[in-house]
Amino acid sequence: MSELAWLSAVEVARRVNLGELDPQSVTAEHLERIARFNPDLNAYIQVDEHSRAAAEGRLAGCTIAVKESYQVQGMSWTWSSPKFDGQVAGTDSDAVVRVREAGAAVLGKTNIPELVASVGTMSPLFGPTQNPWRTGITPGGSSGGSAAAVAAGLATVALGDDLGGSIRMPATCSGVVGLRPTPGRVRDDLPDPMGINSRGPMTRTVADARLLFEILTGRDAPPRSAGRRRLLHVLSTPIGMAEPVAAAATRAVEALAGAGHEAATPLAWDPMPFVAAYKINRRVSLGAWPGEPSEYGAGVRTLVAEGREIGGAEFFNALQAGLAAGRQIRDTLEAGAFDAIVSPTIGLVPMAYDNLPAFLGEAWNQHVQFVLPVSYSLLPSISIPAGLHDGLPIGVMLTGNHGREWELLDLAEELEAQRGFGFERPPGFE
Repeated sequence: MSELAWLSAVEVARRVNLGELDPQSVTAEHLERIARFNPDLNAYIQVDEHSRAAAEGRLAGCTIAVKESYQVQGMSWTWSSPKFDGQVAGTDSDAVVRVREAGAAVLGKTNIPELVASVGTMSPLFGPTQNPWRTGITPGGSSGGSAAAVAAGLATVALGDDLGGSIRMPATCSGVVGLRPTPGRVRDDLPDPMGINSRGPMTRTVADARLLFEILTGRDAPPRSAGRRRLLHVLSTPIGMAEPVAAAATRAVEALAGAGHEAATPLAWDPMPFVAAYKINRRVSLGAWPGEPSEYGAGVRTLVAEGREIGGAEFFNALQAGLAAGRQIRDTLEAGAFDAIVSPTIGLVPMAYDNLPAFLGEAWNQHVQFVLPVSYSLLPSISIPAGLHDGLPIGVMLTGNHGREWELLDLAEELEAQRGFGFERPPGFE
């Protein structure tokens, strides 16, 4: 029965729709595994033990874990903050409505850091989520609970969101696939004044990311694209990176070149304009939350207070500078008729909670140096598992042209099929 936990969404839905698989069998298996593993893993902060999947639909029989920042009617919606302790959602987010209509069972809500403001997943309300590969290691943030649930076989797929890397960073740290679509592709609950937030899927396969992206956007994928792709690559930056992540990106470039793509063109990459912009923009976004800073947890209350001291002109100028720098990346892709950028996903390897860089601090710069520029460029990107270093996952990121997720997914699926890439089951969860 444990193999049901690892079936892809594509396979579960196919077998359920053909009548070959009981539509509740995967749900029952995942609920049993949640009861067994979640007390230690802490990926879920609330579970619907009566959740049921439909017998028909594109996600028939599948299960889905939903990040705490989404609304699921009648379930926790606290943003992991003492300020909102006990708050429940009165409705479903649009993405949740769509996956329910497609036949998925919503298993529950997954853990996040307070106000999604960390590259780890340590909640003052719910405690830390552990990395399925090793206790004491962060699964990444802020969609760390969703990433851990998928990696540990506690859900078929999951939902995350990504302002400054919050899908892609936990995907690489936990060893799963994380797609950040072009902003606006998947409907958000509230308008994003920065215009860079994106909601998207976290899965074990690119094919599942493609399927969930179709459902979340209501758009069917076109015929698959083929042919030789022209690729840019980023293998060095002015602030440096951990050797294992650079090595993984080099392997990805070599694998895609070996598959017949033109992957020899380097791209100059300076993350610092984006880091400077985000440190202002993100502080202001935290300062906009209601109430007194003292009502929030220790991890964010100082940032909330600092954000309220930043004026509108400073916020606007920082946002304009970040978007202008992002436009240069976008223009380089378009003007050179390049199809994608190959890079590391993050600049550091997965780390112990004790060594986690402070949010918006100096050590944080290296960690986010690849995801942040892509956020400000408004481009779609996807993190793909790229093997292990010292027993912990490493990921690589592919970034595509604006609005061209389908071509990006085609390339990602090709890379996933190469030796040394793609999902592996973490030990102890088989």
